[in-house]
Amino acid sequence: MKRRKFIAVSGMLASAWALPKRLFAAAAGSDRLDAKARELVSQMTFDEKIAMMAGKLGFLAPSIPGPYQAVETPGCPRLGIPGIRFADGSRGIRFEGSTCFPAAIARGASWDPALEQRVGEAIGYEGRARGANFFAGVCINVLRHPRWGRSQETFGEDPHHLGRMGVAVIIGAQNHMMACAKHFAGNSIDRSRHYVDIRMDERTLREIYLPHFQDCVNAGVASIMNAYNSLNGEQAGHSKHLLKEILKGEWAFPGFVISDFGRGIKATVPAANAGCDVEMDRRRQYGIKLKLAVAAGQVPMENIDDAVRRQVREQLRFLPLESRKDYDLSKVGGTKHAALSREVEQKAIVLLKNENQALPLERAEIKTIAVIGDLADKLNLGDTGSTWVTPPYAITPLQGITRAAGSEIKIIHHNGLDLEAARQAAKQADAAVVITGITRLDEGEGHDRLGLGLAPKEEDLILAMAEANPRCIVVLEGGGAITMERWRDRPAAIMMAWYPGMEGGNAIADVLFGDINPSGKLPMVFPKSEDQLYPFDNVSKVVEYGYYHGYRYFDRQGLEPAFPFGFGLAYTQYKYANLKLSGKKIGKTGKIIAQVDITNIGARPGEEIAQLYLGYQGSKVERPVKDLKAFAKVYLKPGETGTAQFEVPVEKLAYYDDGSGKWIVEEMEYLVYVGPSSKKESLLSDSFKVV
Repeated sequence: MKRRKFIAVSGMLASAWALPKRLFAAAAGSDRLDAKARELVSQMTFDEKIAMMAGKLGFLAPSIPGPYQAVETPGCPRLGIPGIRFADGSRGIRFEGSTCFPAAIARGASWDPALEQRVGEAIGYEGRARGANFFAGVCINVLRHPRWGRSQETFGEDPHHLGRMGVAVIIGAQNHMMACAKHFAGNSIDRSRHYVDIRMDERTLREIYLPHFQDCVNAGVASIMNAYNSLNGEQAGHSKHLLKEILKGEWAFPGFVISDFGRGIKATVPAANAGCDVEMDRRRQYGIKLKLAVAAGQVPMENIDDAVRRQVREQLRFLPLESRKDYDLSKVGGTKHAALSREVEQKAIVLLKNENQALPLERAEIKTIAVIGDLADKLNLGDTGSTWVTPPYAITPLQGITRAAGSEIKIIHHNGLDLEAARQAAKQADAAVVITGITRLDEGEGHDRLGLGLAPKEEDLILAMAEANPRCIVVLEGGGAITMERWRDRPAAIMMAWYPGMEGGNAIADVLFGDINPSGKLPMVFPKSEDQLYPFDNVSKVVEYGYYHGYRYFDRQGLEPAFPFGFGLAYTQYKYANLKLSGKKIGKTGKIIAQVDITNIGARPGEEIAQLYLGYQGSKVERPVKDLKAFAKVYLKPGETGTAQFEVPVEKLAYYDDGSGKWIVEEMEYLVYVGPSSKKESLLSDSFKVV
């Protein structure tokens, strides 16, 4: 058996200043940036300062092929301050002709920060090429309940995972543009987002809903966008506790805060005094109202100066990019970025079930494939809200499968609307591939899902196809968990393809035919039924957020999901062995290092995502059964063994004490679990003590 030693360090965040060399010196010279920003602000008039604190419909981006009007702040041209040219879109820059990547939730399923950094790099390049300098598509809200309409925009349900992926896209994008992480904080309901008051205790806020934002701040994100909702009775954009005490105080965030668009702030004085630096997307509460509030002594001038200084500081940090002339418009939506979109989807697809080796489809053995379903020949790229991208082209699953099949395999397509005709098509084939799922009509910005299952007619179609053809493969599209207990045991194979991006059809075919060995894993729990979850309330004016959700909730309640967090199959198998810890006793300022051997015991090369969870033995406070602290992706050839290494600083074991307002690392025993998913039975375990 071959053996290769390698290290996959996964617990630490990427470099905070992974910027071009010409920006590195400015970014590292924080004091010089601050001093220069203060100098420039001192030269500005009151009207110039007020103008910079609100957006407006502005520049026309260079178009491929048509213009898109974006939002900007005016800057201060006489002092060389360019202003903000805002662009949205988590799956690509929201300009016509941009590359459409798989939805963020799909990229979360790749568990691949290095790949996500490349996505951020591509998005940043395309935004700057089109004239923008500010990317607001980094959504890192916790996916608390899968009925949330914008679950497709975030990376998953776990704070550590969210932080790793959010940092990655920020580092990539900020090679070209300022980036903005959103929505700060507690946003995970859409229908009631403009009026709901989210209630949670301080420990829940600090441990579950804020760590990933702090990760992004530590990585040098330029801006933070506040949420629409209120938090504990106070509008998020008016919250001194969130914006001044935590973000700008405890975390020492040097950048600036923008409001969410339209109703992100609802009153002038509390927003300006809390630390909301820019109102988007136009002057409703700022502008003339803000001038009057300053004149009346309701908003101190020092708050105005601070808000403008923060903007100027970040614009100075990225100023060298304003004069770059080497951005090539032909790369926007071009072949290189399209290939990256295909690679991302290849690594995002999660193989949930594969009985009797139904997959992959071996070309030498297959003569006819029936491709069934209404979504087979339709583009299903995701929501048409702030993430809407119109790519230059996109590939449907039917197109991708047809191309991959070549001339030797016959493709029969049926939309599935006539069940009996679809059944006859499936019977004629060696394999039946059902393309189904949910669409922008079921979920998106402003509207949450009504339920977690497929439409009854889609479930009927799956059951009929599984009865007609024993080699029935179901490919699911959508932005989150789908319940499938009525039909899960019937098809031979099930794949989750998410919203797959412009090259999605080709990537789906790549996995179906085995040209790519699937490696994606779920970034959320897939429940058996919605009854396993707490009620999803998107109507009430007040909603309580508890400490537990997702896999932590399932662990706490002793529930068995349909598919656990971190789960995903491959066309090979992996064996975990020899879990070793760096020590059995660790000091409070140290770190625990864990190593595990992983062997590819199958016949195909592949990538495995190894996960490390920690449990808490004898804690003085209630804590999760286990929670994710590190993960690593490793590539192994057949028969090859590699050693993955994880590092977790002891400070990451702390809980937040409401009474003292401090983070406390307990001197006690900690349990270490390492394996392929959060399912306890699949995990190796050991323990250590903090002393």
